[in-house]
Amino acid sequence: MDKTYTKVNMMSVMDNTMGEMAKNIQVTPTNETKKIAGYKCKKYNVTVMGVKSKDWLSKDVEGYKEYRAISKKMEKMFQKNPRLRQMKNLQFHRKLFYHYRFLIFPLIIFLFVFIGCDGDDNDTDPNTTDLPAQLIQPSDLVYQGAFRLPAGDGSDARSWSWGGDARGAATYYPNGDPTGLNNGYPGSIFATGQGAHHHISEISIPVPVISNSKNLSELNTATTLQSFQDVRGGLGGYLELIRTGLEYLPAQGSQTSGKIHVCWGQHFQEESDATHGWFNLDLSNPQRVGLWYIDNQSPYSVNEYIFEIPGSWANSNTPGKLLATGRYRDGGWSGQGPSLFAYGPWNEGNPPASGTRLDASTLLKYDSSEEIDALYDSSARTMNAYTHADEWAGGAWLTAAGNKLAVIFVGTKGVGEYWYGNHNGPCLDCENRGWWANRFEGQIIFYNPQDLADVAQGRRQPYEPQPYATLNIDQYLYNVEKYQEGGRDINQQKYHLGPPCFDRERAILYIFEFRGDRENERPLVHLWKIPNGM
Repeated sequence: MDKTYTKVNMMSVMDNTMGEMAKNIQVTPTNETKKIAGYKCKKYNVTVMGVKSKDWLSKDVEGYKEYRAISKKMEKMFQKNPRLRQMKNLQFHRKLFYHYRFLIFPLIIFLFVFIGCDGDDNDTDPNTTDLPAQLIQPSDLVYQGAFRLPAGDGSDARSWSWGGDARGAATYYPNGDPTGLNNGYPGSIFATGQGAHHHISEISIPVPVISNSKNLSELNTATTLQSFQDVRGGLGGYLELIRTGLEYLPAQGSQTSGKIHVCWGQHFQEESDATHGWFNLDLSNPQRVGLWYIDNQSPYSVNEYIFEIPGSWANSNTPGKLLATGRYRDGGWSGQGPSLFAYGPWNEGNPPASGTRLDASTLLKYDSSEEIDALYDSSARTMNAYTHADEWAGGAWLTAAGNKLAVIFVGTKGVGEYWYGNHNGPCLDCENRGWWANRFEGQIIFYNPQDLADVAQGRRQPYEPQPYATLNIDQYLYNVEKYQEGGRDINQQKYHLGPPCFDRERAILYIFEFRGDRENERPLVHLWKIPNGM
């Protein structure tokens, strides 16, 4: 009897099978946590090949660290092997290892035996590249508590009352308060005060306190290191609903001392408005210089926040440009989502001449509502879940141990339906007129820096990056009171958060809460830390 056989290219089968799985696996973390069998677990929504499940996962179980070490070693093996490297999607391997280890582990062992994956860490491949940086997840941010702010000198313009608003600014200064080493929080914060004036003061950083009852009297209070000063000094004339951005950098280019880089704007802008400058750290003699333009960008897109770009990322993607600046204006005139541009003014003089148009690289920019309005046209290219009622107060480029990183924006997010009017509904001739939504949340949204690198390198369009994660932080705030009916906030508290700033050396994120100190109408400052090794 004749025998027949079928010849199967197992390499092709494996490539196709794993490739299809890579395309069809999604693991989405949520903010839900609960204890299961004594372990703190977090909920993940998982879809694999069209099959959906809800997984509760914990890092506290026995053997987690050992398994993670094995997973990382397997990632290196995948990267070294030419056959496995053709799959290209290491993020897919991470998802398999971390979330389907019990099902996939036998398949991986088969691959190593059948394909001949060499596990010797000393072997090298000329085509091997370093593993991609890991993204900071919302669960990596561990709440540390809050502190209060001092009174100022008593006058409205030179006080913290009604300061720390969404249009305000803050920056961390690492050398500001050396005595802070004694309490574990060295450095200081420069920030804007009363919202109509945005004079600038420097404060110390006391030990934060977690008050489970949110009792203000349990919190420590910062001390004033430099009293409020009018750094702007009328530059640019009267600014209605002033907006300010601040960021400290050590000396760059031919500078001989560190500077605080600044931008100023207002609610209604003219295209002729220059916006950016810098000043010295002595607030009584700031020697302010500027103002300059950000390339040919509209001032509506550039003059609300500034934060540092890590040097290693900038060297590869925006050489010489270590500052990120942008703006989100409610109503979407600046773009229907936060905008971001990289710039470096020291490259064009010390200082550049007033009126200089600084070279800038676009990192993020959605369609402006003046061009195509998402409220009326679904083809508008916007941030996911965008509403005209959003308020993004500022951002930070987070970095942490283990090459983890993220670009974040902090603000108050409109949720659900939105309209122009007041809290009662649409209107054109009414008090408290503006953009409103069914409800508001204090949020941190997370962007992948690699997506921004792709924009800087011309591989993606500026409207393509989207947040990969969101963190609602209302549970930590002291002045958020919600009364809901039918999914809508009846009291419609609109402004939850003010500006953030970041201590890169210690991986501490500071966020101002607008009117968190209800007794004095002052902001509170909240802290989150990204622990080492996470």
